[in-house]
Amino acid sequence: MSLRFGYGTNGFANHRLADALDVIAEVGYAGVALTLDHAHLDPYATDVKDQVARTARLLAERELGVVVETGARYLLDPRRKHAPTFLHDDAERRIDFLKRAIDIAAGLGAEAVSFWAGVRPAHVSAEVAWQLLAEGCAEVVAYAAERGVAAGFEPEPGMLVETLADWARLRDLVGADLKLTLDIGHCRANEPQGVAESVRIAGPHLVNVQIDDMRRGVHEHLEFGEGEIDFPPVLRALAETGYRGLVAVELPRHSHAAPDVAARSLTFLRAAQWLGDALDQLEREPAALATLLSAARRKVGRAAAEDVRVRLLGAVTLSPDEAAELYRYGDNEEKRAVLLACPQPDLVRDALRSNDTRLVAAALGPAARDLPDAEWRQGVLKSVFMGLPLSGVDGLPQRADAELGRMLAALRREREAAGRTMPDDAVDLLERLH
Repeated sequence: MSLRFGYGTNGFANHRLADALDVIAEVGYAGVALTLDHAHLDPYATDVKDQVARTARLLAERELGVVVETGARYLLDPRRKHAPTFLHDDAERRIDFLKRAIDIAAGLGAEAVSFWAGVRPAHVSAEVAWQLLAEGCAEVVAYAAERGVAAGFEPEPGMLVETLADWARLRDLVGADLKLTLDIGHCRANEPQGVAESVRIAGPHLVNVQIDDMRRGVHEHLEFGEGEIDFPPVLRALAETGYRGLVAVELPRHSHAAPDVAARSLTFLRAAQWLGDALDQLEREPAALATLLSAARRKVGRAAAEDVRVRLLGAVTLSPDEAAELYRYGDNEEKRAVLLACPQPDLVRDALRSNDTRLVAAALGPAARDLPDAEWRQGVLKSVFMGLPLSGVDGLPQRADAELGRMLAALRREREAAGRTMPDDAVDLLERLH
């Protein structure tokens, strides 16, 4: 899969635009989603043409693609967030702003301009709101077409148009080829179908994509891994649509830590993209599993490698002999993944005989459920001896018994005789058992 990742400047609100572009390029992004705002290319500045020319040079020098976003909160009205919109009495100000954004996009050579409906004011009926929106959108889309700029309408939770179905209704009303900006997080928050299916539905109409994590029913842009989206199949679905524009991270509330968040986000997306490709390869070629397991750390980094290996192992049906072979010839990190993904008693016993704390810890997780009690107790005792936290022992409250208490008491006496102490969690367990 070949996707081009970008980062939104609304997540760099505390940076000068030039500095934000420097950081975004240095991190390794292919582009930027530029939100026009007071501090970042103000479309109402007297020197706006000079700003556009300067920004175009900065983008070219850094080899960054660009899309133009129009979601500045208080650019048009210092007292009303995102107002006026197409649905307000003074909607002409919004339309004028969007035309300015289109002119700026043309000057920057932008790939797209994104815009949205707004929240319906209480005094405006739904019927009138849809009419106002369709008329305003038709004017904006026509203006963009005259200037060779792709205009993508974004469904936004809580606004008049908040789902793909709403967008399709608007497209019919506008009577033009209304293109689409899709926020991946919004699909999880709002759409009735799954996120990957939403991407497939949207695919033929996409000119701009934003990406972030979200939870069902909650419009809050989260860092990757903090929400509920499974990204590898989503990215795979996006690539399969043939979309070649920017996929820009949209984290507008993370400016306080922008450089670090941007770096973490790109690392996550690259890992998710590689995993999506790897899972796709395994569907066609299950025999590639061993090669992919060994490549995981190099491709996604050490922190993510274990989860990725477990995911890869779970994607293939392995016989006991095949799992044992992967365990036997893998390094200790790969062995740990096999224990987590497809535990077998013989492999668990082998891990408990090792002196590698990672293997022992994995062996005492869910992998140890089928061990006889005597072997399980010895494993717990070894865990205490090695200083591993007992919180990682699966089923400890249910399986701990008087015999384990006797063994722990003996170990405690042995340690005290040698002038050593027992770990606090082991002492707590011993006291509960006595």
